[in-house]
Amino acid sequence: MSKNYTVSPYLFFNGRCEEAIEFYRKVTGAELLMAMRYKDAPPEAKPPGCGTTLSENAIMHARININGSTVLLSDGPCSGKFDGFALSLTAANPDEAKQVFAALSEGGHVNMPLNKTFFSPAFGMLTDKFGVNWMVYVEGAA
Repeated sequence: MSKNYTVSPYLFFNGRCEEAIEFYRKVTGAELLMAMRYKDAPPEAKPPGCGTTLSENAIMHARININGSTVLLSDGPCSGKFDGFALSLTAANPDEAKQVFAALSEGGHVNMPLNKTFFSPAFGMLTDKFGVNWMVYVEGAA
């Protein structure tokens, strides 16, 4: 069996995907690689349930690149809950970490303020305004 594969997070935004993409573009410099709307899919490819209750302009599937990392996004399947995981963003230095942490937490909730720790010169955790959990981190001992 080949082990030449990648794993990427797939986030569902319950109708707020386009807003989330623009937010991540602004905050992290994410590059939108592709976006497919429900109206672009043939009828047999449209999922039952949530996907059919969304606007035809809602995003069925999108892919962004955040500094070499792929994140997949969609407006369905409607859960809108991001429990049990966090996206980890590694910043180059404490100043960059402070800037991105502040931007990501705008409209969200700081779970652990960005501080020096025994394992990092800057580490903090937050939930952004979409409910996505983030850990912002600078590599290296404090």
